[in-house]
Amino acid sequence: MSDNKPIYDAQPKTKEGLPWQAFAIVGDKDEPDTWKLPHHTKAIFRAIKGRLDIDKTVDWNRMSAAVAALSPGGYRGQRVDAGPEDILKAAKHLANHYRKADRPLPDTLAALV
Repeated sequence: MSDNKPIYDAQPKTKEGLPWQAFAIVGDKDEPDTWKLPHHTKAIFRAIKGRLDIDKTVDWNRMSAAVAALSPGGYRGQRVDAGPEDILKAAKHLANHYRKADRPLPDTLAALV
């Protein structure tokens, strides 16, 4: 008799019910504590499986908070805790969503990208 236990696919790690792909800053895909600036709905799970365009899963209600968190004044007075390179990368990522949706770029993103 073998002591080996069957290996099952682990549930994907999530933060706030979202996978790492839903965040603009991801320090380590295996460490949800490093994921910052959520800006997608849970429909992103369908997009990851190829059943939906990822840009259709953007959560526009959360997008303004993500954008504000990149600004020096921050969201509710709190700027995202990230280095300049991560902030610039996140700004470009979020700006890309705005462009693909044909929405005007917020001043914060325009100043960063």
